[in-house]
Amino acid sequence: MLWENLTVISEFNLMGFTDSPELQVSFFVVFLIIYFITIVGNLGMIVLITVDPQLHTPMYFFLSNLSLIDFYYSSNIAPNALENFLSEKKSISFAGCFVQMYLFIALTSAEFIIFGLMAYDHYVAICNLLLYTTIMSQRLCLKVAAGAYAAGFLNSVIHTSFISSLSFCQSNVIDHFFCEIPPLLKLSCSDTHMSEMFVFICVGVTLLGSLLIILSSYTYIFSTILKICSAEGRPKAFSTCASHLIAVTLFYGTGLFIYLQPSSNFSQDQNKIVSVFYTFVIPMLNPFIYSLRNKEVKDALKRAI
Repeated sequence: MLWENLTVISEFNLMGFTDSPELQVSFFVVFLIIYFITIVGNLGMIVLITVDPQLHTPMYFFLSNLSLIDFYYSSNIAPNALENFLSEKKSISFAGCFVQMYLFIALTSAEFIIFGLMAYDHYVAICNLLLYTTIMSQRLCLKVAAGAYAAGFLNSVIHTSFISSLSFCQSNVIDHFFCEIPPLLKLSCSDTHMSEMFVFICVGVTLLGSLLIILSSYTYIFSTILKICSAEGRPKAFSTCASHLIAVTLFYGTGLFIYLQPSSNFSQDQNKIVSVFYTFVIPMLNPFIYSLRNKEVKDALKRAI
């Protein structure tokens, strides 16, 4: 079916945000600055964690993986979006569109799981401190991180195969700035009801499954924190979780808004705005959320400087 589609539609045209040349140049400058900060921030976080022995702990291992995912999935979308801001023909090949969608789904799915693993790591560190090094061994961390990537790419294979089997034989104009599932389904001349249900179920299992791990972990964490008698212990414990909770709220909030809302409430303009947050803004903010609120990261940065 993929090759049959290629004979009908060879490329997609991306509408982007606006047709105004002046606004396109302004958008290009703004998004270029955001993308540059994203690259520097996430690669800087990875290098800092790698070179500083004091950051060779499970928490920072998962944080380095989070930065790696943010770097790659932002880089999967940003270059093409930036190019289209300055191009009259805002196009992407049919195969390139599905490759972009495949990588986006794989990396975002892996990021959801990594957030869940980070919550579990915080749970063990606060609720089972004496057994922390035994439970969160290096071998276990490597296995669960590899499992997160494997699950993300398997989820993406299923999604991409299912959507590429649809027929695209009408308009080739995508009302978006990258190849995302909802606007692609709108272009199909096949019956997309089953596809929409499939996407809803798969995203629900991945997103809500990892969210359940996070909520369960923090239920135990807060219960343990409230039992801490020390006046200094509680703020320190809350501070350990604050950065993660901020990042989770931003990332999961946008994911829930896009993929788990009823199709009758779907607004493409709202979708574009929210998509900007999780493709550009959140990957830029994550390194700062974890570094500015984390004394160990700031101390490591001082040592590196």
